Amino acid sequence: MRIRLYKKLSSRIKLLLLASLLVVFSAVVAACGESADSGQTFESEPIKESSMATGGTSGTGKAETAPLTLADASRNDNELLDGVFNRLWADPPTLDPHLTSDTTSSGVVVEIFGGLVTFDTDLNLVPDLAESFKISDDSLTYTFVIRDTAVFHNGKPVSSSDIKWSLERAVNPDTASPVAETYLGDIIGVEDVLNGVTDEISGVAVIDDKTIQIKIDSPKAYFLQKLTYPTAYVLDRENVESGGRNWTDDPNGTGPFKLIEYKIGERLILERHDSYHLGAAGLKRIQMNLAGGSSMAMYENDEIDITGVGLFDLERIKDPSDPLHSDLLVANPSFSISYVGFNAQEPPFDDPKFRQALNHAVNKELIAKEVLADLVVPAYGILPPGFPGHNEKLDGLIYDPVLAKKLLSESAYADSSNRPRIIVTIPGSGGTPNLDLEVIINMWQDELGVEVEIQQVEWATYLRDLDRQKFQAYAGLGWEADYPDPQDFLDILFHTESENNNGAYSNAEVDSILEAARVEVDVVKRMDLYRQAEELIVADAPWLPLWFAGERHLLIKPHVKGYVVTPMIVPKMRHVYIED
Repeated sequence: MRIRLYKKLSSRIKLLLLASLLVVFSAVVAACGESADSGQTFESEPIKESSMATGGTSGTGKAETAPLTLADASRNDNELLDGVFNRLWADPPTLDPHLTSDTTSSGVVVEIFGGLVTFDTDLNLVPDLAESFKISDDSLTYTFVIRDTAVFHNGKPVSSSDIKWSLERAVNPDTASPVAETYLGDIIGVEDVLNGVTDEISGVAVIDDKTIQIKIDSPKAYFLQKLTYPTAYVLDRENVESGGRNWTDDPNGTGPFKLIEYKIGERLILERHDSYHLGAAGLKRIQMNLAGGSSMAMYENDEIDITGVGLFDLERIKDPSDPLHSDLLVANPSFSISYVGFNAQEPPFDDPKFRQALNHAVNKELIAKEVLADLVVPAYGILPPGFPGHNEKLDGLIYDPVLAKKLLSESAYADSSNRPRIIVTIPGSGGTPNLDLEVIINMWQDELGVEVEIQQVEWATYLRDLDRQKFQAYAGLGWEADYPDPQDFLDILFHTESENNNGAYSNAEVDSILEAARVEVDVVKRMDLYRQAEELIVADAPWLPLWFAGERHLLIKPHVKGYVVTPMIVPKMRHVYIED
């Protein structure tokens, strides 16, 4: 089959595919932009747009051992455990929860800080700093009671005033959060703060020292889930204001771990918060190596305790005779998608037919098989398999070179002399672009005569410029769910007014459907609205959807217990412990 498929490719693509056999992939699919759980080895930076994104109540991949509570960890003695967990990571663009919009940052932030509610490792929404909450009959008012045991790392109790100040700080224009409106905009009065009209959110009220009330603009089934995002995390006002721009060098969080050392490009060390309100962690420390290197080699040399298994190590590790085979964990896919995004306001991507032509010119099935060894699933929609609202019947814009040529001929940019220079921007600093993107660009050239260049931008700068809609086209990243609701993909990424609509896509009919879905209380009707919206979005082609995640292959040291592989980033490291 391999030889027969190769004959269908141009000589240029054939050479690229043959070259792929000589490349040791640093990750299964770097473009997916997932966290360490996803199978990345972090020889390159973990890339993820916003959204700590995977989520949902089904499809959770778990480690073989059950999550650990402190009581479980200390059945044989009453002392806290002293284990150290070592992993490879990358420098986080920020440690400020209110500025967090990527998984590299989120993977650290969720362990240092916390909010009113969170997800457990089964992706159930559970209280965090709040011990309980009530929702009014009209679903507009949420009342939270804060735990008496909730304290900052320095021992100071968390109060409702801390919650109110933190929410107002997140949406204050001076904070310049790229996601504050997305995740907190449902709260009454947030728009006034964002617009500089006032400093206080009118919909947030301190009832007493341990009770806070939040009012939203209309009933929304996903509102509580939004409060699990770092934008809603509580900060210590004194810590932030006294620390100035560098307050995150010594953050006073409320999470299960506290930051004790961070040297850029070298290491980041977290230490257990013994007074954590949900029970002290089973680990004494988490040590993150930021210097890079070969993840597999570091694992085999006992320098790290977990690694993703790359393409060229997979067959070896699957062999029962291999010494590492017993360490192998196969986890369910994350709820994520990778894609190439187009700026719908910039030529030539302002023409839907041009965007559609590019979609139809890409043979994803072939790339998935011949380049990515079937470790990914070709994506033709937006919502991942297993995710609430996923539409198995959505065909999408499949490979059809004849139709691609026809659409290009009908577009405003059929004449190459009338076509502007096309640049796809990716995150990076001089490395080789992902091979799948190179093959896609060559397919555009061979099938349509459309020439495309690749430009690399440093990761933190990439995120900033992406939020500002500066790119003509962009790739090398993905979206992973923040919470298990279609709104987190379709509304956040494609509504005209969403601050995460990086491609400036706008469709009045889509907006109308998404707005109706926000307040629809009937679950079946709501999912049908999202199905309609997704079909329209896919037909408009503001993206070239690439890949849904496939099964994830990881190696975890036998002495690591309680590690749970989740399809989205959640605070989970407190459940891990080291068995002597």
